[in-house]
Amino acid sequence: MNKTFKKNIGFLHLWLGLASGLIVLIVALTGSILVFEKEIDAFVNPEFYEVSSIGTTKLPVDLYVNAIRKQYAITELDRIQTYQDPKRTVIISGTDADKNDQIFSVDPYTGKVLGQTAEESSFFSVVLDLHRHLILGDAGKFITGCSCLIFVFLLISGLILWWPKKMKNLKQRLTVKWSASFKRVNWDFHSTFGFYSFLFLLTISLTGLTWSFKWFESGIYLFADGTTKKPSAKVENPTKVDPKLDKTYFYQTIFSKTDSIYKYKGDTQIRIPSDTINSIMVIKLNLEKSIPNISSMAYFDKYTGELLKTKPYESFSNGDKVRRLIYPIHTGSIYGYPTKILAFLVCLFAATLPITGLLIWLGRKKKK
Repeated sequence: MNKTFKKNIGFLHLWLGLASGLIVLIVALTGSILVFEKEIDAFVNPEFYEVSSIGTTKLPVDLYVNAIRKQYAITELDRIQTYQDPKRTVIISGTDADKNDQIFSVDPYTGKVLGQTAEESSFFSVVLDLHRHLILGDAGKFITGCSCLIFVFLLISGLILWWPKKMKNLKQRLTVKWSASFKRVNWDFHSTFGFYSFLFLLTISLTGLTWSFKWFESGIYLFADGTTKKPSAKVENPTKVDPKLDKTYFYQTIFSKTDSIYKYKGDTQIRIPSDTINSIMVIKLNLEKSIPNISSMAYFDKYTGELLKTKPYESFSNGDKVRRLIYPIHTGSIYGYPTKILAFLVCLFAATLPITGLLIWLGRKKKK
């Protein structure tokens, strides 16, 4: 390999690494926490996610939805999430009179509210905001996106710098000499484990760009569908004025209709639009599939509850199918706990790269 080229790559690797190091450290650490978000939250707050006793019959969701609206002054209902697991609570989210987003946990057998939390102030909401936006809104989103792009370059340039000049030195590059000096161990740790985690970190980084840049997501659809246009996930509501019909079991009827359309076992979520333009969207996750995030959709009139459209997973465009795989790939949940543990470990290692890289630079600077 040309010495000048490798020297230039080393120069860029060093200074781009130093420039983005703090952001990479924050994103990697928060990412490692988010890998086990559901497990940690369920362990810390078991009463929020599981009922104390499984009853014989679940109540119609409208009974406790209406009770929550009155008791907690919920002006806008956002989502209703039910689960196939009989131990799971129903999760309801909405906006109160002070425009604060609230999340409620309800026992589906008794209708009792088991917990309430403000969505924005919950621990994992803060961690996610830090992970994606550095708690700086759109500016933070742009910074993390650029840092992610830089990290992709650092991975590739790191591989180039790691590559031995002669193949007889390959064995040396594949091991960490733990008995050597701290300086040598630090360099080996940075480069050797960087090589082993290369493909995993590259995959996590590239999929992460989906949330940072619209052009990257458009590229997915261009590659899969041949067009950058993303199929709309919304259906316009035909009824423009509420006819004030009887809505005693409005949402329960929608759940029942969805189950009659999609007969597989799965968790179901109703999404209620805050505007008067769009219809209610129901997403039913297919738990019978080995790959996560395989869902089908149905759309209902937000005023009458009439079925407007069904959208089974089989009818999704290739772009939509690929897009739905991005999240489980990025978080490591694609194949359950084995890949989640792997994602957790490589994210933790990624958090050490700015530190070990800085120590390598300081060591060289001291030597000079």
